[in-house]
Amino acid sequence: MYGKGRIIPALIIFLGLMTSPIWYKSGEASKMPKPEKPKDYTECVAPTQEMRTSHMVLLNEWRDDILREGGARTGKTPNGTEYIRSLQNGCMQCHSDKKKFCDACHNYTSVKPYCWDCHLQPKEAM
Repeated sequence: MYGKGRIIPALIIFLGLMTSPIWYKSGEASKMPKPEKPKDYTECVAPTQEMRTSHMVLLNEWRDDILREGGARTGKTPNGTEYIRSLQNGCMQCHSDKKKFCDACHNYTSVKPYCWDCHLQPKEAM
C-alpha cells in the first residue's frame, strides 16, 4: 500500500481516541454517597440495607394500600414503634434535608424519582 506510513499512525490515533473513555479513569469509580442520618435517629421503619435497596417499593406499597385500598395510615417497626406511613409526614420528619439525604443518592445513581410530581418539595434551609 502506498499510504502505509499514514494509515497505521492514523489507526493508532483513532483507536486511542475511541477507547480513551474506557481507560481514562479505569478502576476509579466515584465514591458512594453517605446520606446524612437524622440527629435524633433511633430506628427506621425497616433495616438500613432494606431501605437502601427497596424504599421505593415500600413507598409504592404504602401509596397503594392507603390511597387505593383505604388501609391504615400508621404502621409499626419490627421493634413495635408506631410511625406514620407517609412520605411527607413520616419519612421527611426524620430525613428533613432533601438535598443531603434524598438527592445525594438519587444523583449518584442517576435516578429521577417521581415523588415530587404529586408531593410538595420540602423547603430547603437557607
